[in-house]
Amino acid sequence: MDANTTRKKHIIFVGGFSLPFAYILSFLFEGRVLYSILDHFEIYFPGYIFAAIVAHFLGLFACGWFLKSQIIIQRVRFISIIICFLMTLPFLFLPSVFWRIGLIISGFSSGCLMTTLGYYLKKYIWKKHRLKIVADILICSNLLMIIIYCVDLYVSTFVGLFLSLLCLLGGMIFLCLLIREPQFIVEEASKTVNTYGVKQPLQILFVFVIIITINSGLMYQVINPQFNHLPDIVTLYWAIPYIIALAIMRYLPSDTKRSPFLYIALIMLMSAFVGFILLEHNVTGYLIINTLMLGSFGVFDLFWWSVLGDMLEYTTNPSKVFGIGLSANVLGVLVGGALGYLANQHEFSKTEITVLALVVLCITTLLLPVLNRQLVLLLKSHTYLEAYNQMAEFQQTKMIQETIGIEMLTNREKEVLEQILSGKTNHMIAQKLSITESTVKTHAGNIYSKYEVNTRAELISTLWLGRQS
Repeated sequence: MDANTTRKKHIIFVGGFSLPFAYILSFLFEGRVLYSILDHFEIYFPGYIFAAIVAHFLGLFACGWFLKSQIIIQRVRFISIIICFLMTLPFLFLPSVFWRIGLIISGFSSGCLMTTLGYYLKKYIWKKHRLKIVADILICSNLLMIIIYCVDLYVSTFVGLFLSLLCLLGGMIFLCLLIREPQFIVEEASKTVNTYGVKQPLQILFVFVIIITINSGLMYQVINPQFNHLPDIVTLYWAIPYIIALAIMRYLPSDTKRSPFLYIALIMLMSAFVGFILLEHNVTGYLIINTLMLGSFGVFDLFWWSVLGDMLEYTTNPSKVFGIGLSANVLGVLVGGALGYLANQHEFSKTEITVLALVVLCITTLLLPVLNRQLVLLLKSHTYLEAYNQMAEFQQTKMIQETIGIEMLTNREKEVLEQILSGKTNHMIAQKLSITESTVKTHAGNIYSKYEVNTRAELISTLWLGRQS
């Protein structure tokens, strides 16, 4: 595939998903346009917002279980866009029962729509390009959201809603172009599906995302309202640090270790909540707090979006894996929003809210090494994680020599173990060592027996944990 074709597919892919995502961000998912419409008609809106987010979560979590063929996925994506468009139209008119119904149905449909991203990432985008693709989707959707917010603030709320609806139609057009592009299937992907399991890493990632995004919910409910007296700066600047952080991470050299940035992002988030206590709620205070908070969210979001993209190599149902991963973000916002709502109702002080946020961050800090260890076992080539095949050759040799129980293995078994740790399939190991696959299976079976494990995942986990201890 030549460079022009790749660039064309990149643009079509990003357009096909960033446009509908801009609609979700600007309207459905606690979007400014929705808030402005409800405020325009003086409607008490927590129930409306909550209904939309819950429905969106259910769509993300549940829909992927039923998306098992290309035809079904394409139909679901088209139908979801149409439903979202039709269910949003009532908001152009006077309030009615169709508003609440429309939010619930469009929330669920938009969840189904975003779930399909997993399938398209696996079938249309090479694994090594997925981090840049998801970064571009997040960047473009947030830029579009800022434009819609500015129209909402300076022109008309209903013109902003109209632009959100145009984003849905634009997404459908790009989708029509995308399905004409050639697909590809990575051969190793199908071979490794049964070699490594995604269940446990996905579960830990799910918990990690929920915990870290609780702070997003607190931001929506507690911090943002404190700066409602600065509508201009909030509208123009709110998502800028998020976009800058995404751009920095996207354009880092491919050999740069990104795992330290996760800890930097944690420090930034802690500093933001401390700043919420110490700084005045003026323009300067907002710029500092928002820069730290949204910048950290940009790092975290790209981390788990790209990890989900890499997990697709190890599953036969990419839509389910991606949908469950995305739903964790929504669930975290729901929990954080509920905590923020209760904090406001009981008139918690800024100090009490900050202590709550810092407790959440401490739990996140404790969970991050566990998450890293599990993902290393599955995604040894992921750019955020340290892994065996990123070590220099002498480091790999040293690790093998330091492995507990290595003296039990024959020289050939040590060679096979080295290849297993590098993530190669039996077929690839056979080619590398110039032996047959059946011989590889025999040596692998002997290794499993000596370490008293049954699968590669258990073997790698045993060796890594033993080395760390």
